[in-house]
Amino acid sequence: VSLARELVAAVGVPVIVNDRADVAIAAGASGVHLGADDIPVSAARVFAPPDFIIGASVGNDSELDNARGADYAGIGPVFGTGSKRDAGNAIGVDEFTRLAVATGLPAVAIGGISATNARLVIDAGAVGVAAIAAIFGSSDPSFAANELLSAIGR
Repeated sequence: VSLARELVAAVGVPVIVNDRADVAIAAGASGVHLGADDIPVSAARVFAPPDFIIGASVGNDSELDNARGADYAGIGPVFGTGSKRDAGNAIGVDEFTRLAVATGLPAVAIGGISATNARLVIDAGAVGVAAIAAIFGSSDPSFAANELLSAIGR
């Protein structure tokens, strides 16, 4: 928790912690992103501060219920990814759009997002993208992040 608290204080941007609502709250993070194997969004809402952001992973219809009460849905993996071993098979852009509509939430595209395909998901209704390998797998993460920003038109 102390490392997370230091990170939150140092970066000067909203920090969303993956999987651990307790760590996110203790660290003073802006929110948490919860997957299907984490505590339910409804349970996190019980003890989270009122302005705490909660995101929920959605990759298929069975995960739609857990997204109720979330502020946004992270939907994917849209494309194949090696960043998370438990991500599952790519769902594609059409299924991303269908699930995004089904959640009724702002949707963030997750999984295999790069500068070459990010615009596809933005055009399909994503409000944003989440990328790991495209940035952290690059020899120049700053350049890679700026390429992604350009690709999505920001």
